[in-house]
Amino acid sequence: NQTQTRKIMAFSSISHLGWMSIVIVYNPKLALLNFYLYMTMTAATFLTLNSMKVLKLSTLMTAWAKAPSMSAVLMLTLLSLAGLPPLTGFLPKWLILQELTKQSMASAAIIISLLSLLGLFFYLRLA
Repeated sequence: NQTQTRKIMAFSSISHLGWMSIVIVYNPKLALLNFYLYMTMTAATFLTLNSMKVLKLSTLMTAWAKAPSMSAVLMLTLLSLAGLPPLTGFLPKWLILQELTKQSMASAAIIISLLSLLGLFFYLRLA
């Protein structure tokens, strides 16, 4: 049970590195797109956490009353990192899954899709 936000974001980085490393062999441009979008979303997340002075989940729970607009931005950014469909983070994951199925790696696509649900759990804890 991690309570520090930076450690949870470190696990997020490892997860996204897995998404990039599985597709870089087949489509390096897609891996680069995923990297750019991930860096943008992660920078927004860290800047928001820093401006709200949040280091632990317990501090984040009380942040909504102090800064509701920043909390809403943080929530949307975290859900985008998780790859939920209407948000920006969904596109690279969808394209990676398409590329893997095109390369006859449907089993790998299914496995990383299911493992991304685990990542969603951690993002929902933060959001």
